[in-house]
Amino acid sequence: MSAILGFVQGVAEFLPISSSGHLTLFQHFFGLAEPDNLFNVLLHFATLLAVCIYYFQDVVEMIVEFFRGIAALFSRHPSHGNPPEARRLVLLVIVGTLPLFAVLLIKNKVEALGSNPYFVSCALLVTGCILFCSDRMAGGRKNARNATLKDVLLVGVAQGFATIPGLSRSGCTISAGMARGFDRKFAVRYSFLMSLPAVLGATILEVKDVLEMEGGLPEGRLPIYLMGMVIAGVVGYFSIGLVNLLASKGKFGAFAYYCWGAGLLSLVLCAMGWTLTSGTI
Repeated sequence: MSAILGFVQGVAEFLPISSSGHLTLFQHFFGLAEPDNLFNVLLHFATLLAVCIYYFQDVVEMIVEFFRGIAALFSRHPSHGNPPEARRLVLLVIVGTLPLFAVLLIKNKVEALGSNPYFVSCALLVTGCILFCSDRMAGGRKNARNATLKDVLLVGVAQGFATIPGLSRSGCTISAGMARGFDRKFAVRYSFLMSLPAVLGATILEVKDVLEMEGGLPEGRLPIYLMGMVIAGVVGYFSIGLVNLLASKGKFGAFAYYCWGAGLLSLVLCAMGWTLTSGTI
């Protein structure tokens, strides 16, 4: 089961089909009464590492420019002219992450939605509509040098809404970027880089909650968690390349039909009470 969920996470985290929604539905249909929130977060952390590896040069340059930018603020001889692209990208990521702080106020309510397969199925249908529309948007020309703070703030709002289980984070943020005139490749790149602080923060908060509630990791589950994380990370790395290829060709619309089909199928299965453990499927 751990391997299956890891594979699902690695594929669904980057393809615009909602990893949280798929994990919820898989856990439901495989008879897991309550989603393992810690496992879900660790799988997201594994795909975060995949992003770091795929965009390794970007990540390193952003870290370096972050500290150079701080040093420049306190310098007696500030530099003039346009900042390096990596430094501006840091600013864009920070601004795009700000709307998530509002989500923290309703974190528990948002997580509770993930235990309702009916809601998640409907959210998948909404994801399909978003992808269908995004595939018909004209390609823009904005990139890290000319995207505005308003642009990335609106993409960040889309990321905030995408914390709802069943809404695809990559689908919502890439679509929002395209709607703001982002170049398709930059929309994908920015979406994945913007996910780094969000996923890292969610991982820290969830692990902290588990340690406080249970006094440590669930006994005997560490090997299971690690297996799922490795598979999620490896599969996720190759999925990023696939998303870049599809986005450059404007092929997101194909995933709209998948989301509609998956959402409708899961609604039917839920309505009929079908689960693997009940022997009905």
